[in-house]
Amino acid sequence: MFWPFRDLHYLCTQKNNEKDMALDKVGKYEFLAEPFHCDFSQRLFMGHLGNHMLNAADFHSTDRGFGMGWLLSVNRAWVLSRLAIEMDEMPRMYTRFNVETWVESAMRFFTNRSFRVVDVDGKVYGYGRSIWAMIDTETRQPCNLMDIRDGDLMNWVEKDKKNPMETLSRVKMDDKAEIVRTIDTYYNDVDINGHINSVKYIEHVLDLWPIDWYRKHHVRRFDIAYVAECHQGDRLTFYREQTADNEYCIRICKDGEQQQIEVVRSKVVFE
Repeated sequence: MFWPFRDLHYLCTQKNNEKDMALDKVGKYEFLAEPFHCDFSQRLFMGHLGNHMLNAADFHSTDRGFGMGWLLSVNRAWVLSRLAIEMDEMPRMYTRFNVETWVESAMRFFTNRSFRVVDVDGKVYGYGRSIWAMIDTETRQPCNLMDIRDGDLMNWVEKDKKNPMETLSRVKMDDKAEIVRTIDTYYNDVDINGHINSVKYIEHVLDLWPIDWYRKHHVRRFDIAYVAECHQGDRLTFYREQTADNEYCIRICKDGEQQQIEVVRSKVVFE
């Protein structure tokens, strides 16, 4: 008998209920710092670490019944709203490491998810924080998280595991920011939601500094807030402002019909 995708996925979910009940609220997923994902210092690129965090988030949510595979079947999708990564050290080439992730809190339209990056022996590399929203893939409008599986997401909130990094805050900029680059967007910039990939913005921002800068500095903390959607073909303009020693804020805008539209704000702290 042929089963529509959403019905088949529902049956599989029902059959795995006993397994789901045994899952911990904190997920732990192993990754490898592959050589072609590392920079000249043989350390993992920040963009690839961000990608591993987003993969861990997807693995965690999928295992617990609210992942992208099922959501897309009901015209819903997770959208990353904000992300911050704070690292003492980046994993070295060929190192196996784990990304732990858990849902810190959930509200009507947003959920807060944390990350911890550790090696196989428990050494902590750093942490991450993120805020996610859910949208209707047809209307592109926000959805009430409590409408999904009768609010089952609340059963996975982990309140006891602590994340020591500072909470997310707004990236503040003024009119002193200068244009430093303008780029076009192409096929490889676009993700499954049809807009510019969240990690691509991280890569584009960190490309604003030359390789010689990174020979003397490393990224201590990276914050990014996604303000509006961009699509393939949009032309992006990058504005940069130094706000403290080794601290820079970046605004990314796309061309609108009458004026530029802000799509991303970011802050990078170097050591």
